[in-house]
Amino acid sequence: MAGAGGRSWRDLLAGRARKRKSSLGSEAELQEAALRLLDRHQNLGDLLLEVGDSAKPDVQDGAEHQGVSPGSFIVSVLQEQASKLGVPTATLAAKNAIANVERICQDSASPSRVPLLNSDQRKRLSCLLQTVKDLLANNVFCRSLFCQEMWKMKEPPVLEAVWHLHSADIAGLAELLERSPAGPAAVEWLCSSLCGLCEQAGDIPCGDMELAQRILSDFAIVFLQNGFEQASELGRKVEFQKVSYICRAVLQRMLAWVLDAVGKEKQEDVSMVQAARFWLNVFNVSLYGSVAHPDSLRQFFRHTLTEVLTYNPVLKVSDAIQMQKEWSFTRTSPLLTALYRKLLVAFSVKESICQLQQVLETHEVNWQHVLSCVSTLVVCQAEAEQLFKDLLSHLLLKAFGNYDMENMITAFLIARQAALEGPAVFMPYSEWFKASFGNAGGHHGSSKKTLVFLFEFLSELVPFEAAPYLKVHIMYPPFVPTKHRSLLLEYITLAKTRLADLKVAIEDMGLYEDLSAADEAVQPQAQALRDVEKALQIFENTKKIPTSVIEASIFRRPYYTSWFLPALLRPRVVSTWLFSLPLPSAVCLCTDNLPLTWPFPLLQLPKTPDGHMAFIDSLKRADKIPSNLYSTYLQACQAMKEKVLQDDSKAEPSHSKEPFEQLKAELAELRTLVVDQAQWEDVAAQLAAVSDRLRGVLGDSSEDNEAAPFNSPVQVAVPGPRLAPCHQSVVDLLLTSFCQTLLAASSFNPPDRQGPCLSLLVKMMCGHRNLLPALLGRLCQLIYHQGPSLHATHILGLAAFVIHLSECRALIPGVEADFGVSQAVPGKALSVSEYWSSLLVCRTEESFAFCLRFCTAAAAYLMCKFSSCSHEEFCALIPPGLIKKLQYLVPRLSLEARGILCQEANTALSWTSLSCPSLNDRRASLCLWRQAQFQELLKEKAFQLSFREWLLMELEVCPEKDILSASERQDFHYWAIYQRYLPAPSAAGGCDGDLEKACGVIINAILDSSQRLDLGGCGQSKMSVSPEILCRLQELVLELRCRPKLFPGCSPARRHVVLEVLQGRLRGRQHGSALGEQLWRQQELLLHRRILVGLPASALVTTCWRGNKTVLDCDSFFCFVNSELKNVCSRGYALSYDITAHFFRGLLNASLDCEDAAEGVSEALTTCQTQCPVVLLSAAFWWPRLEPGLCCQWKRLFGAPLAQELDRLRGWHGSSTRFLCSGAAFPVSDPPWLSAAFLHGAILQQSPRGRGRQALERLGTDAEQLLVALLFFSLLDLISARIAPKQEGVDFQTSLEWSLEILQCLEERGTSWPLLFHSAERDPGQCRVLRSAASDRHTRLLPLAFCSLTPCFQRELLQREPTFLSVALQMYIQLLQLFVEGQVLSQSDQDLTEHDPLELISAARRFLLGAIPHCPAQSFGSTQPLLSACEGLDPELAATLLHFSRPAVDMELEEELELF
Repeated sequence: MAGAGGRSWRDLLAGRARKRKSSLGSEAELQEAALRLLDRHQNLGDLLLEVGDSAKPDVQDGAEHQGVSPGSFIVSVLQEQASKLGVPTATLAAKNAIANVERICQDSASPSRVPLLNSDQRKRLSCLLQTVKDLLANNVFCRSLFCQEMWKMKEPPVLEAVWHLHSADIAGLAELLERSPAGPAAVEWLCSSLCGLCEQAGDIPCGDMELAQRILSDFAIVFLQNGFEQASELGRKVEFQKVSYICRAVLQRMLAWVLDAVGKEKQEDVSMVQAARFWLNVFNVSLYGSVAHPDSLRQFFRHTLTEVLTYNPVLKVSDAIQMQKEWSFTRTSPLLTALYRKLLVAFSVKESICQLQQVLETHEVNWQHVLSCVSTLVVCQAEAEQLFKDLLSHLLLKAFGNYDMENMITAFLIARQAALEGPAVFMPYSEWFKASFGNAGGHHGSSKKTLVFLFEFLSELVPFEAAPYLKVHIMYPPFVPTKHRSLLLEYITLAKTRLADLKVAIEDMGLYEDLSAADEAVQPQAQALRDVEKALQIFENTKKIPTSVIEASIFRRPYYTSWFLPALLRPRVVSTWLFSLPLPSAVCLCTDNLPLTWPFPLLQLPKTPDGHMAFIDSLKRADKIPSNLYSTYLQACQAMKEKVLQDDSKAEPSHSKEPFEQLKAELAELRTLVVDQAQWEDVAAQLAAVSDRLRGVLGDSSEDNEAAPFNSPVQVAVPGPRLAPCHQSVVDLLLTSFCQTLLAASSFNPPDRQGPCLSLLVKMMCGHRNLLPALLGRLCQLIYHQGPSLHATHILGLAAFVIHLSECRALIPGVEADFGVSQAVPGKALSVSEYWSSLLVCRTEESFAFCLRFCTAAAAYLMCKFSSCSHEEFCALIPPGLIKKLQYLVPRLSLEARGILCQEANTALSWTSLSCPSLNDRRASLCLWRQAQFQELLKEKAFQLSFREWLLMELEVCPEKDILSASERQDFHYWAIYQRYLPAPSAAGGCDGDLEKACGVIINAILDSSQRLDLGGCGQSKMSVSPEILCRLQELVLELRCRPKLFPGCSPARRHVVLEVLQGRLRGRQHGSALGEQLWRQQELLLHRRILVGLPASALVTTCWRGNKTVLDCDSFFCFVNSELKNVCSRGYALSYDITAHFFRGLLNASLDCEDAAEGVSEALTTCQTQCPVVLLSAAFWWPRLEPGLCCQWKRLFGAPLAQELDRLRGWHGSSTRFLCSGAAFPVSDPPWLSAAFLHGAILQQSPRGRGRQALERLGTDAEQLLVALLFFSLLDLISARIAPKQEGVDFQTSLEWSLEILQCLEERGTSWPLLFHSAERDPGQCRVLRSAASDRHTRLLPLAFCSLTPCFQRELLQREPTFLSVALQMYIQLLQLFVEGQVLSQSDQDLTEHDPLELISAARRFLLGAIPHCPAQSFGSTQPLLSACEGLDPELAATLLHFSRPAVDMELEEELELF
């Protein structure tokens, strides 16, 4: 009711009050007059709206000044009207309010019903609500009647109006629903209104959007509270049960509406999808907070998840088998994955999977929804992998226990679905199938019945299977006992038939095809190209043709000739056969405010055949490429080269950039999510999208290896890592993206507050196994080859990357790092942490600076990123190599780190400061070193740098390029050895103060380093020994000799620590005939000799107390020479000059401790004749060079005549010289072999061979033993000329002629000499001594020397020497065995026809075949033990020997038997 000008009733009253005083005397009179006026002109509907405006604050006087309350006024009006109508006042008020609500909702400018009011409607409704509140306050409004009357409206109320009534606590939604006469009608109204609200939400202003969200959230709370009440509330009256039904029905209908929208998402119905996404806000857990009971909330989410999984179950299992590859995480509707992710927040991963299992067991399910839920779980929940493995085991157990096909198919579908998401989140299907059925311990192996069950199941799958799964079943078949093999063969036949129907031939399957991929079979052409790439990688790492290629060329000939060879022999442009190490000249990294560039220039290409051409040549040499095909390939290459030159263009493979650009865009989107903590929940989904794009760029998910595709090591050629062209740009993009993301995230938060995003990114990379070789190879290029040239930000990014790489070590197989010539023998496969630690080599000033910065950044990132972990978890994450590298670097480069720590342990290292180019590396590393947390890590045994590890690192340094000067390096060595490691306990990597232990560690480290490293470009070779470390060893050895002087009763002898260590290294190795073992042993002994020569000479000889005097103790040295050192001696019977001279110097020096030095020396040399004759033979060989130094040293030490035995040695040399030069008689003394050694040496040095023959004739009649010894030495020279003519400086023909002259002289004298070739045990005399002095290799090759003499043997020798036949036969058999083992080979620089080993064997054989018939009968007695060996090597010779060895009687009997 409005006055003139639209003024309200209240305004009119107030105006009247201001204009004049009331003529009525009292308030009662005034009220009575007003009621009379209203009675004549009343409209209760308008009155409720007008009086409701009383809340406005601009009313200052008037009626209120008169004490008239608008609420009491309208109550009076209603009471008056109600009394006239005879109805209760509350009823009248409720009906009038309903009329107003209906009129307000109908007054809409929109032609269709909308869920929201316009501004005028909201204003009028607000007035009405205020009035109704006043009526409620005066208890004259019937709430229940109001709710009941609302359902009688001609048109249902607008949803917003209902919400206002609900939020104003006038008529709650639950109360309203309780009064509804028909539940389905209420459900229909609510669902249509809610759908309209969701559809309108995308096209309304921001303020209305907030209102719509409030309406939805308030109503959702009502639905939850009433639809999923607790057990204590279930006994309520029927009306409330109706409310529960309506709420559940509304939620059900709306969920169906959303799921229908999922099906329309691919039809690009954007508005429908947007509206459904708005409804998903109902499933935000945070929405319900404390207003809903936790159990009710979980019940609601559990019910919803069940409804989703069971919605519209029209797909059959066969459909799921064929279509599930389309239901992976990235291919599933984003609307559906968003719904899953919201629902699963309410449960733990275990609860989610249990709910999934329960639904599968009790309901008919929608397989698309079930499997897409599985994908969502494994992608978004890291713990899901193991729980799904447990579920699969449980399903298989139940399936085989009850022979239940449903559990079987469920297990297979889940395993395949999880495997679709890649190995970063779940094991490949091929691995699961092998693990479940590939061994006898599987569920199927318990009985024949279980086997039949399995193969029946697999057979039923065959008509629906995709080719990759059939290939898995064929290539990795279930384990089947031999007696049931037919079951497997029947299945394989069926599977191959299905493959044939799919036009996929198992014969065309690639050599390295990924059997875990769920995509359709790759075309043979594409697979062949991948096989060629993989085969090239294996070939370049092993230098051998891969076994799979060899096998394919034999057993899979159609694929090899039709696909593999054409892919390998594709024409290409090659300029002088180039080997390319692909490195980008500029790979740009850009963040919003920090441009980064990898400053790596392209490497110069060597002018040698590249790996591709070398592989082709190897196949050609092995007759694996037909000649015509090879010629065609070369012609095609030449034609392409000419065409390219004409076109002035390069022939490079063209790759589609679209997938690459898509990957780049997805990575950029990921970066925006990482920097915003509110969007971290979307990171897992985005990473799945990145992984899918990456799979598209790479062509497939993961590659199989020849033997073990999942665990096979990744091979990296460290000197020249090769990246496949198709992977090069991808790896650079991933590393670039990682660095950009890290820097972007670090600009907002420190690493410990950046969330798991970077960890998940690296884990995703590791899941693509075919990317790992390129990724690890690229790391090798960046760290090992270009490390010092990296920018500070690059170092920071790479340091963080390797930390996350180590965090994902379980996903990365071992790494076989081939260091080329610097690696003596292949090492064990390294973990990824060990691999990148091995790339951080510290040799030059630049590499020291890089390693320090890199390790400091990595450790700082690690300590900050994982600071919230427990101590045990933190230690498990730390790569030990990183902490050990810092323990080596920081004290070496910072003097402060070598002393006692100052009270600065709490100094913090700023993470952001590490990217500053002006950062002082030493200061930053020292700051890290002083942190208490880092110092605590150093106390852990796993992270302590041992003395040996420190030595190996120090031995890698190039002294002339070191960052330290020589004096600084010496100071560092003294600190490390004498202050740090020598006194430290062994538990901390020290030596417990034990000098002997320290010496042993240094010797072993020197030898290991020399065997392991080739410091190319640093001025050191493999056979060099670090002079500075050797000096420290010399000092320690001299300290060892600083002991109290020996007295009677002391220990018999001091231990010879050095020799014990050297012998201990060799004792652990096997004396094998393998070439690698022989080379290692030879190199090891040469290093031993260099170390011994580098130590003080007195270290070789010790003293001991024996009887009543001090004597020289050479036993340890003699033992070492006899067992090892003689095997690297000159000509097979003389040690090298350096070690010989060193021993004699040490002998003389040690004799100073003896009471009688001359006697001590003489006794030692006399002992040497029987215990170590090779030392005296060495002295005889080197005497002209040895004598001056010995005589000078003796004179300097003692000033007395030479010791008796030394003087005898000098005398033998003088006699030999005079015998050859002046014709004087040669006195033969005891032992004759020593006289012979001096004479042999003199003949080699002074006399032409012609005069040597004359000298032999002048020897006396007592010189037979001397001549035998001369023959032995000449035969050893003959062997040396055969195996190492350049090294030993001897000529084979000359040595052979000299040996024949000595042999002729012996024959003329009738002297027996074959005993030289018997084993040492059979002759206790001179021959045993001579053979014991020879090296093992020369002794083994004595048959070579013997057979070289066979052309000159006389027939009389057979009669005179009964044992000669057995010796000759034994030598021949041993020569054949040597030939079979490859020990007898012609030298490349010798005439093959003159010294062909086959010719030598033939000559010896002809000699034996001709000699056997002429041997006396007693000669055959000793040949019987050799017959079996001879029969295996030369049956014809054995038959001849057997024929002539039989007695004459047996011969006659045999002839008689032949008559019958």
